[in-house]
Amino acid sequence: MGAPYHQFCPVAKAMELLDERWTLLVIRELISGSQHFNELRRGLPKMSPTLLSRRLQQLTAAGIVERRPVGTEVHYILTPAGRELEPVVMGLGMWGIRWIGELGDQDLDPKLLLWDMHRQVDLSAIPPGRTVVHFRFPEVAPQLRTWWLILTPAEVDVCDDDPGHDVAVTVETTLRCLTEIWIGRQNWQQAQKGGQLTITGPAELRRSVPSWFKSSPFASVPRPEAALTGAVSPK
Repeated sequence: MGAPYHQFCPVAKAMELLDERWTLLVIRELISGSQHFNELRRGLPKMSPTLLSRRLQQLTAAGIVERRPVGTEVHYILTPAGRELEPVVMGLGMWGIRWIGELGDQDLDPKLLLWDMHRQVDLSAIPPGRTVVHFRFPEVAPQLRTWWLILTPAEVDVCDDDPGHDVAVTVETTLRCLTEIWIGRQNWQQAQKGGQLTITGPAELRRSVPSWFKSSPFASVPRPEAALTGAVSPK
């Protein structure tokens, strides 16, 4: 628990639990569907495992999270009290995308971006069988430059090491460009026309790649400028 505010206000009491660093982001990941410790780590790549373990213990003790053994694994599940935080987290995200300024270079993270994107693949749109999409970010550090998404009708996996399967298409772009596509600041077609993104592979697959990926849940939130005209930000 954070330091007490010593106020009877329910906002103050709630923030005694929720305003510690990373706490709401752990809840964000649980809302997004992560249940295992390693899944949570992949959605919070800059959070230390020790701190993640501590936050899960605090949230469990507070009745926000249930620690549920399933065979040899442990699942972390939001309780009804935790689920009631979903509109709070979504509201913060909507406010943030509307009113927070430009992203700094330090905010860009390929681990988090590809992990987010893998959760929003439209499994009904991908080809049958296994499809491997290779992502290249030439401007980032070598150890973070290349990524693979393995798409099947049953699941999607993220790899930062070559999985050894044939690549169907390669997407080469900057990390900033793909992040802006993900959060709705531009779309695939705009990035391709502007020379910021290229897709190589068979023509049919090149054309269909954008349809395989849904956008961030916050991508369609109108920005202040769009709200004045009733327009919606590009997906």
